Amino acid sequence: MKKILPKVLLSVMGSMFAIVLSGCKLVVLDPKGTIGLQEKSLIMMTAGAMLCIVIPVIIATIIVAWRYRKSNTNSTYAPKWDFSYTLETIIWGVPMCLIAFIAYHTYISSHKLDPYKPILAPANNPHAKPINLQVIALNWKWLFIYPDYGIASVNEMAVPINTPIAFRLTSDAVMNSFWIPQLGSQVYVMAGMQTQLHLMAIEQGNYAGLTNNYSGSGYSDMKFRALAKDDKGFQDWVSKVRASSNQLNDKTYAKLHIESIKNPVEYYARVEPALFDNIVAKYNNGMVMDKITGKMIYTGSTHFSNTQAGE
Repeated sequence: MKKILPKVLLSVMGSMFAIVLSGCKLVVLDPKGTIGLQEKSLIMMTAGAMLCIVIPVIIATIIVAWRYRKSNTNSTYAPKWDFSYTLETIIWGVPMCLIAFIAYHTYISSHKLDPYKPILAPANNPHAKPINLQVIALNWKWLFIYPDYGIASVNEMAVPINTPIAFRLTSDAVMNSFWIPQLGSQVYVMAGMQTQLHLMAIEQGNYAGLTNNYSGSGYSDMKFRALAKDDKGFQDWVSKVRASSNQLNDKTYAKLHIESIKNPVEYYARVEPALFDNIVAKYNNGMVMDKITGKMIYTGSTHFSNTQAGE
């Protein structure tokens, strides 16, 4: 019986694990970015630490139930037993050590994986310059602006692999969240506020991007694709966008701002240079935070904010 019990236990646990995972696709455990890899390591380490308590407790429960079953007349009967230093030490000591272990690594990783912390160029591409990418959450679509290239796209973004990506994010609608599970870090975006995020893809691919915060009737369809390409592929994508006849200015943005569900991918060959700052400023009386100094500065114009707000 002692030989059969461990096999039965492993079989049951394996079946339960398979059932739990059968209905979901854990893309966060298949990272394709530097931040995603570190987050996966943290998840696996934390899960492993928790299993150090969960598994022994399950095993002990089964053993105790089996050993002290009614039919086992050889088990010790101690009706007046009420305390054990050994058990108390295990029951309190092990969880305390586990909490201290997890707390330490949580503190370290919270600073190491800070979304505002820039990513250094990788060893295999030491001269890579960060790609600046501005993101605006709308109802219910994502607008991506490449200020260094003067282009923009809707519900599709492209980045070169092994190149740091510096995001500036805001919302021109309700509060939302920006997340590319396989690249890492989810961040929230709010109207009138700027959020920063730094990511880097290390493998070519077509990755899912989504919102992870309920934002209304089009929430479930507020998705986009993140294309990680080699340098040539990224330049080809930029050329494709520049070949578009669309331009993003006050007038075309007002049309884009209209609520829509399952908005198709759109490209804009030219973008108003101050569009992102003006969207932030219209909620702050013309003020916007300078990304270098961190201080609020006046944009010098409120024309966009007035026309967009319908004032």
